[in-house]
Amino acid sequence: MSDRLKGKVALITGAGSVGPGWGNGRAMTIRFAQEGAQVFATDIDEARLDETLSYAKEEKVNIHKGIVDVMQSSSIEQMVQECLQRFGRIDILVNNVGGSAKGGPVEMTEEIWDTQVDYNLKSVFLTCKYVLPGMIQQGSGSIINMASTSGMRWTGSAQIAYAATKAGIIQFSKVLAVQYAKQNIRVNTIVPGQLHTPMVETRLAKQRTGGDVSTILEQRQARIPLPFMGDGMDTANAAVFLASEEARFITGTEIVIDGGMSAKCD
Repeated sequence: MSDRLKGKVALITGAGSVGPGWGNGRAMTIRFAQEGAQVFATDIDEARLDETLSYAKEEKVNIHKGIVDVMQSSSIEQMVQECLQRFGRIDILVNNVGGSAKGGPVEMTEEIWDTQVDYNLKSVFLTCKYVLPGMIQQGSGSIINMASTSGMRWTGSAQIAYAATKAGIIQFSKVLAVQYAKQNIRVNTIVPGQLHTPMVETRLAKQRTGGDVSTILEQRQARIPLPFMGDGMDTANAAVFLASEEARFITGTEIVIDGGMSAKCD
């Protein structure tokens, strides 16, 4: 690998994974470290972070663990302070925490709706709230927010709160990008489609096909024009680009990683 992020400090939320394999957060943690960044990898579950570290090789020296509950403002503030105390700055923020719940407004309870909004969208607001002052002071920064093609189109099932919050992240990022452009802070969104990440086996198959993994993989592949399904490494490679100086003139936009799915009419 090269040193595209050498000298940079990256704070990544959701750096663990719900199971074995390349989840987005795990893949971004490894790739950022491979490219020379000092990575403050955070998650609510330390065991998941330890598993992420088990995937690392010589780049493990660049990865540092932190525990955070993105549903708690005080926990996020503490996470940011720990990162600043350790490294003195934050150059890159990746907001990767998120998850879906099935149902439309009739089936979904108000409690689940509120939890989805807090987990998927408010968490992004809060991390930016506490990270941005340091970026403003240093006069630079790159924020990468993770959305989903569910925030752009129907993707196979009703998950109204997830879709609404992911759409919200896309517009949140655009507003933030323009607001802080003069401070040389770039804000972009990655929009993954139906990737094969550990989430498929551990959550989605149980929600939609009664645990039948092969069926849900077939359903998802059928929506993708390319003849294969991407994984978290495809997300991570896009994130490395957006975080690097190669993307210095890119802000307020999205990179869609879906194998052409969102380009289809059906």
